[in-house]
Amino acid sequence: MIKQISYFILILLLLVGCSKKAKKPRVFAGDDTLTSGIIHISVDESFQPIIDSQLKVFLSQHPNARIIPHYKSEAECIKDLVNDSTRMVITTRSLSAEDVAFYKDTLGFPPIFGRIATDAIAMILHDTSPDSLFSVAEIRSMLNGTSGYKYELVMDGVKATSTVRFMLDSVLRGQPMNGKVVAATSSEGVINYVSNHPKAIGFIGVSWIGNKEDSAQLSFLKKVRIAAIQCTKCEKEVFVRPYQANIATKRYPLHRGLYYILKENYAGLGKGFVNFLTHEKGQLIFRRGYLVPDRMALQIRKANVSE
Repeated sequence: MIKQISYFILILLLLVGCSKKAKKPRVFAGDDTLTSGIIHISVDESFQPIIDSQLKVFLSQHPNARIIPHYKSEAECIKDLVNDSTRMVITTRSLSAEDVAFYKDTLGFPPIFGRIATDAIAMILHDTSPDSLFSVAEIRSMLNGTSGYKYELVMDGVKATSTVRFMLDSVLRGQPMNGKVVAATSSEGVINYVSNHPKAIGFIGVSWIGNKEDSAQLSFLKKVRIAAIQCTKCEKEVFVRPYQANIATKRYPLHRGLYYILKENYAGLGKGFVNFLTHEKGQLIFRRGYLVPDRMALQIRKANVSE
């Protein structure tokens, strides 16, 4: 009798243990390695130029690897975190503790994430615009519709993009966006719209227009010019443009982080690309692309130059 009870308890414990097993991961070890295979990643469209540069170098070093980027809005990138075909996301959003808990429950393991660089939002004007200096308060008033300026504001969409979210969260700070806002289909579309409309002001990621060594970006700079924004942390009234030193020291107020979010529970190609982005070669590419690398010291020298 005692032996039968013992068997019953053992079976009961096994059943309870099975019912409490963690949810199986939706992403398993695939055929890819750190330097080979095929994966898809979703990238915030604001960062297409710099991520294209990163991929060009990484893939040239690893001919057996193929990383297929899909450039889209930030909201669509975040949605792709639960898409089985998307291995990695690059965007301006990090993950909160609640996010990590949600994705751990959904995927069966927590995603890996981290900051890789600091970006800035550049404010661009038509080449004939009489204005070139603005304060954050003036930008806020244009966004909420209370400004005396009669500009059209142009962004890469009117919702769901990282640029729009930054303006809502960091500039408007809860106020509604009631100004006249025009939605372009992409960052390049913002540049083209501003270049053809003298009364337009555009907002784009600095990686689209900050690199004067890039022939495509040089052609953009012939169409528009970059506005200077008042430094909110400087003792004197200083207006600065989104140059690396100003972004690194936060003198330029419209700055934001760039993050990776990796859905990989093994040493796959996504991990290999993250290793590249966070180490010397990838960080140097961020620096050459006029972002501020997060994992590399940036030397700043004082010089007497006009902003």
